[in-house]
Amino acid sequence: MATAAKKITLSSSRDIPFNQLVISQANVRRIKAGVSIEELAEDIARRTLLQSITVRPVRDADGNETGMFEIPAGGPRYRALELLVKQKRLAKNAPVPCVIRESGMAEEDSLAENIQRAPLHPLDQFRAFLTFREKGMSEEEIAANQFVSVSVVKQRLRLASVSPKLLDIYAADGMTLDQLMAFTVNGDHERQEQVFERLAQGYSKEPHLIRRMLTEGAVRAADKRAQFVGLEAYAEAGGVIMHDLFQGDDGGWLQDVVLLDMLVAEKLRELSEAISAEGWKWIDVAPDFPYGHTYGLRHLRGEQLPLTEEEQATRDALQAELDGLEETYADAEELPEEVDERLGEIETAISALDDRPTVFDPEEIGRAGAFVSIDGLGNLRVERGYVRPEDERPIEPEVDPEIEDGVSAVAARAEHEDEHLTADIETTADPEEDDGLKPIPDRLMTELTAHRTLALRHALGERPDVAFLAALHALTLRAFYHYGSDTCLEFDLKSVSFGAQAPGLNDSSLASAVDGRHQAWVAALPKEPGELWEALQAFDGDSRYALFAHCVSLSVNAIYEAYNRRPRALAHADQLAQAVDRDMVAAGWEPTIDTYLGRVTKARILASVREAKGTRAGDRIEHLKKGDMAEKAQELLAGSGWLPEPLRTPGHPVTEVDDASAVETGQSGDREVEDAAEDGGETAMAESEPGIEDEPAEIDMHVIAAE
Repeated sequence: MATAAKKITLSSSRDIPFNQLVISQANVRRIKAGVSIEELAEDIARRTLLQSITVRPVRDADGNETGMFEIPAGGPRYRALELLVKQKRLAKNAPVPCVIRESGMAEEDSLAENIQRAPLHPLDQFRAFLTFREKGMSEEEIAANQFVSVSVVKQRLRLASVSPKLLDIYAADGMTLDQLMAFTVNGDHERQEQVFERLAQGYSKEPHLIRRMLTEGAVRAADKRAQFVGLEAYAEAGGVIMHDLFQGDDGGWLQDVVLLDMLVAEKLRELSEAISAEGWKWIDVAPDFPYGHTYGLRHLRGEQLPLTEEEQATRDALQAELDGLEETYADAEELPEEVDERLGEIETAISALDDRPTVFDPEEIGRAGAFVSIDGLGNLRVERGYVRPEDERPIEPEVDPEIEDGVSAVAARAEHEDEHLTADIETTADPEEDDGLKPIPDRLMTELTAHRTLALRHALGERPDVAFLAALHALTLRAFYHYGSDTCLEFDLKSVSFGAQAPGLNDSSLASAVDGRHQAWVAALPKEPGELWEALQAFDGDSRYALFAHCVSLSVNAIYEAYNRRPRALAHADQLAQAVDRDMVAAGWEPTIDTYLGRVTKARILASVREAKGTRAGDRIEHLKKGDMAEKAQELLAGSGWLPEPLRTPGHPVTEVDDASAVETGQSGDREVEDAAEDGGETAMAESEPGIEDEPAEIDMHVIAAE
């Protein structure tokens, strides 16, 4: 006959007064981590104790019960209750629900309670937060209820809002937490699933690739178009902004590019109407113009409105305050915050006063136009006063005054002796000796001036200083006045436009520097070309050299063109670069996906990484597809100073890293979720586990997996 299995008897439980409980030295947990005692006490005060405490009777030397009970597991809950007693929010003899253990070892109880529990899956916590929200709790209320920040609540709600299909894959360990966080960038479930299917067909599934694919075609909030329109205006028009709650996203991505471009066009049109009302013949409006779009156009020389007496007094006072502060803190290593702030305010105010509006001749305004666009910071850029060649006044032919007088005399006689006009002209062209003083014949004038030209050439060749001044005069005429008839030198200056525009060239710091230098010279030179020679004579040597260098620099053409190969000219460009010690790294050029890496072959990408970071760094990205390889290469090359061959200056060292010392950078795969410890979403669990991480970092959500 079969013997019946012995039934399990559970440990008894009862309420024990708090003042009969003590902490046991048998608790295996020694390291304090996770939820603070203060937070746990507040949670118990709100929801009471949700889990009983395991205790053992304390016996004397004879084995008799003393009426006290020790706690081998559940120390944090005891400390939280103790804090509530000290705060007089709980009675000293308040009954505490306890499970009384007799058999086994206390250390065994402590270890088992800490490790033999299934941790709450992060997805369960995300969904719990979503349930709170669906039941009417605000994000602030959820945060207060769970003792986390509002940003953490937003993060977990965003994770719970990912496509249910992808959440199921994550729950089945088919996706890492990092990957799930990347999918939150775009809230379109269909798009999320499409990206996941594309990733399933490839090798790389890294989070940065997921983010890039989900934001493909969107415009970053830092884009000058977005800054020009304003994110609020875009959102009010119904535009969607995608945000990444887990990484810095520089304001996010604007998803509706068509809407953004429409808003840009509308705002530009509205602002250009005010510019057009100034009377310009034409207005060219575009978000951006190519670099050099004003080449070949004459720029009007307007005059700045003078400061009023009140404005001048204000400026003088600001300048005096600025000089005083600079003198006071001249020896200070670091300025006090309030002084630094005040200096900034003064400089801004002075700049506003100095940036006076320019007044143009109304007659010239009717012949000229303006370009209206957006600068690199998203502000309105207005370039006024450019005259197109077809709108210039017809240039009247130059006539010698003596010849002009002779022609006038002939014309006067013709009014009375029309029938003898031809004969008179012939007589005037070949005067007799007794006709008095007449203009020198053209043929003789040519011969005489030929002698003069030769003499000038010889004399100028022996006076380098005057020759330099004459060349400077001719170059300056071409660079600033667009007239060539005011010089006797057969000297020309050509400034080619940039046929193929590099990304961001017009908004680059170099473009701003060149234009700023040009405008500074515009302000320093006389308005009329006839006054230029005297002005240049009055310049000191340094000013002449600086102006000469600027004019010559405008003629540089080191552009490679497939249809116009100039190997010797490009070789000279290398020599020139070496002579001026050109440094493209200092000029701000970096190898990015847009500027280089995304537009060359995989072999060139690998070659650049190996040259800059060593062979091992290149080997680590060799298996990637081109798009992923370019993105990884951009990270590796950032700040390395590496340059492609066309940008290198002869004599400058090429960045190289020895393989033996190559830094193990760029090696990153999908970070796996670390072993889960215990979740703080359910306070009942938090109370029984002293090492719980309840609140993850607000940006880095990896620690969610450890909850």
